[in-house]
Amino acid sequence: MSSVEFNCLPTIIGSMPHTNPRQACSLVTRYLKDIPAWPQLPRRSFLENMNAQYSEGFPGAVIEGDRLYVDSSQDLQKPLEELYTAYLEKDINKYPISPDYAAGLYSFLSQANLSPPAVKGHVTGPLTWGLTVTDKNDRAIIHDEVLGDAIPKLLQLKAAWQEKELSRISRNTIIFVDEPYMAAYGASTLAGVFSSPEKIADLIEEVFTGISGLKGLHCCGNTDWSVLLKTSLDILSFDAYNYAESLSLYPAEIKKFLDKGGAIAWGIVPNDGDSVTKESAASLKDRLEETMAPFTRNGVRFKDLIAQSLLTPSCSLASLSEEAASQALELLTELSTKIRKRYI
Repeated sequence: MSSVEFNCLPTIIGSMPHTNPRQACSLVTRYLKDIPAWPQLPRRSFLENMNAQYSEGFPGAVIEGDRLYVDSSQDLQKPLEELYTAYLEKDINKYPISPDYAAGLYSFLSQANLSPPAVKGHVTGPLTWGLTVTDKNDRAIIHDEVLGDAIPKLLQLKAAWQEKELSRISRNTIIFVDEPYMAAYGASTLAGVFSSPEKIADLIEEVFTGISGLKGLHCCGNTDWSVLLKTSLDILSFDAYNYAESLSLYPAEIKKFLDKGGAIAWGIVPNDGDSVTKESAASLKDRLEETMAPFTRNGVRFKDLIAQSLLTPSCSLASLSEEAASQALELLTELSTKIRKRYI
């Protein structure tokens, strides 16, 4: 890849606390003029839960109230054949995300006079989806040999469809694959599913192959980043506020990733109300520089690190009040401005 230079511009991970999609989009576009992202609204409907949102069209998927499961007792041969045919033929219009499942996306796409330099979308990763969604007996779908293989194929189609829609706003698209479950890497739940890190990387890579623009990967906890760096990702996104040291444990891998032109999204703005209130752009600037310091000691030029960086909240803003979410975005943009004035 050629070098991905964002020069510490701000964007978000995805979820917002709003139930009104227009209000959420208004806030996003007010603060994130260069790289806006469509808002996921899990409080509006269970259908916008990060797993339910991308379940539409999955063979046997059933939503009952606030529960999503796969009824594997059905005859799923025909829906599986349809999914595999669409996957092989790259028929991305066969599996769109409908308005009931993503009101924020459709409100975002309908905005007039929006032409930012880049635009961001997101899809739940195959590990997280497959280990969270279960059958009727509460067995994770990823353990099913047939259905487990179908997961990354559907998510690839969802990501590609979304990218096509977002390209109407900007030809420079960024799609993040969100893998919070990677924070459990090494735990028995994951060890029982995968015999090697390569299998995890292959599963994520299958989703990435449907994305023609920039590919990001977000994990909001501590994980083995070397596993994720085996993929073709362009942007590595992590919670730099709560897990600052987690990435610095992989200096050689990160230097190699940056040398190839990759970028890091530093989740340096907190996503809990108390921390949002107590922090300032100045305190977060100090915190970010401290978090970056170990990489400069390991042969990465600070100038390159700044150039190949995005700034984001640590994770979803959905747990905040609407007022606190607005404060978090204000902090984020103030921090970006402060860093850019000082170093760009």
